[in-house]
Amino acid sequence: MISPRYDLSEHVALVTGANHGIGAATARVLAACRARVILTYLRIQDEDETEMPSAYAENRRSGADVVVQQIESEGGEAKAIEADLALVETVPPLFDAAESKFGPVDILVNNASGWIADTFRPVDVDRVGRSLRLLTASTFGRVFEVDARAPALLIAEFSKRHIARGAKWGRIVGLTSGGPEGFPEEVSYGAAKAAQENLTMSAAVELAPYGVRANVVHPPVTDTGWVTPEVVRALEERNGITNIASPEQVAEVIAYLASDHAGLITGNVLRLR
Repeated sequence: MISPRYDLSEHVALVTGANHGIGAATARVLAACRARVILTYLRIQDEDETEMPSAYAENRRSGADVVVQQIESEGGEAKAIEADLALVETVPPLFDAAESKFGPVDILVNNASGWIADTFRPVDVDRVGRSLRLLTASTFGRVFEVDARAPALLIAEFSKRHIARGAKWGRIVGLTSGGPEGFPEEVSYGAAKAAQENLTMSAAVELAPYGVRANVVHPPVTDTGWVTPEVVRALEERNGITNIASPEQVAEVIAYLASDHAGLITGNVLRLR
């Protein structure tokens, strides 16, 4: 059982990409803090799952019912909605569903990703032996639709409803990786995350008068099931990193940013080590 650190009992959270990994951990932690949580997810059947740890591939193609059951078994409230965030028409109904079930969303966690490993080089595998593909309009578009455009539309819908009802308290937390320094061998992903960072920083400034705090969390390498011994060796050879976070550790930081304790923190990219 997760021990609640903060009181979020008056709040409703929308967490995207919450069927596994950081998203699922965040949903559980926020619910343990007594927030009512809407979880979005999309079951993904990868083209070549033989390259992934089997548990990770299974998590990516799973629903979020197990996460909801875990939350409810500990006395929390949650609802899962399958949603393809690459479709622009998906966004408003998520907020409608939240309002119908729990009330207006005042905590938004942009965690979902359309991750694809693409590159500018004519190579087939990355440094740890995973498949790479040349950047195309398709790879670029899919990642940007989910990692940049969807967060932009979610923030826009969040802010429109927040301002319309005269609310004075809100939290937006994004997740990034790579960002403005680039992300070789995951070039569209790094660029899309950089865009999401910029969008969230704009939201921090524009929505501050309405009581909204907006930040981005840059986790360290986090073992959501994809970290293999080959990945660990590559990280150590590249930069000496041996500290690999758990999803729960990252979720605790997100819960802090969603709490009243973080009322003076906005417009930041928090790099976790």
